[in-house]
Amino acid sequence: MSIVLLIAASYFAGSIPFGLIIARFVKGIDLRKHGSGNIGATNVGRVLGKKWGLICLFLDALKGLLPVWLFPSWICGTDGDMAVVAGVATIVGHMFPCWLGFRGGKGVATSLGVTGMLSPWGLLVAAIAFFSTFAIFRIVSLSSIVAAITFGLFYLTPYSPHSTSMAIFSAAVPLLIILQHRSNVKRLLRGEEPRFGTKSDTTPS
Repeated sequence: MSIVLLIAASYFAGSIPFGLIIARFVKGIDLRKHGSGNIGATNVGRVLGKKWGLICLFLDALKGLLPVWLFPSWICGTDGDMAVVAGVATIVGHMFPCWLGFRGGKGVATSLGVTGMLSPWGLLVAAIAFFSTFAIFRIVSLSSIVAAITFGLFYLTPYSPHSTSMAIFSAAVPLLIILQHRSNVKRLLRGEEPRFGTKSDTTPS
């Protein structure tokens, strides 16, 4: 029962739609009807401004970090593999929140918080990949996909935490992030994905 409780608590923590809450609080709007229609930090920044986008990024990352850090010891009395279980459940909660018809965010910011606890070096490598790609192309979706793939490949190096649970995490989470970006991938292949900060950066996700 403890692992079921852990999964449920982590999922519901991850499903808190901070982007939607911020948009309601700041402008009284439904974020899903503005910008790209996504509830994540990028669209918050697009619709409400960079300050609120950064606040949403912080909160989404924090809701990824806290369940991994606190819930396993509180609920199961142990860490290790249970921390990975909590992390995956939190990310899934963000991507597929039951409150919003299972249509949530892309999971990048929440994954940032989770991986910061599970694999700090992996997060650093993924962050370098993200900012390097963004500096060249100025496309958030492409940068996120490259970062996700880089994190997955990091598991193959001797510097990553090697365990069965982390092997599953390092394969499953990047795949989930890429699947959540499937509409972006289609636009990237057509050369239609907008660059960050341009007037055309309002394409529905």
